[in-house]
Parts: sequence; structure tokens; C-alpha cells
Amino acid sequence: MAFESNITGQTVFGNKRIKFGTYTNAGGDTGGNITTDLNNCEYLEISPKGDAVIATESVINETFPVAAGVITVVTADGEDGTWFAIGE
Repeated sequence: MAFESNITGQTVFGNKRIKFGTYTNAGGDTGGNITTDLNNCEYLEISPKGDAVIATESVINETFPVAAGVITVVTADGEDGTWFAIGE
């Protein structure tokens, strides 16, 4: 299994759309793309799942805003977690 991300919910706050979801990595995988389904992603936050101490901090490899809404992230090996994005 490779890196996967899913949208689990969405809402509107003023004139911004907010999408949120989960991401999973198999052992040996250290990141991939989160597809936010936003036309213009202005912010993305990712949070590792659980109470485990992560030796490597996750990194978002984009400069915002991202027009296509596809964000590349680098995570710890096998890290699972949640994400949320704000945009239009």
C-alpha cells in the first residue's frame, strides 16, 4: 500500500471552503500527495495520528496558495494522520 489521502468532510466559513480528511502510509512510505479538491488552497495543516513520538517532523513541500489544490507532503516512515485545508 502506498500513501493515500481521503476527504472525510467539508464546510464553508464565510467566503472560504474548508476540507478535511485522513492520510495513511504503509511501512517504508514517507509521504505523497494530498488532494484537497480546492481550486485554490491557501493553507494546509497535517497532524500525526495517536500519541506516538515522531522522530521526523512532517514537511509540506509547497508555497501557498496552490492553484491545483494538490499538496505534496513528506512524513515519517509509516505515519498516519489527519489534515485540513482552507481555500476557495
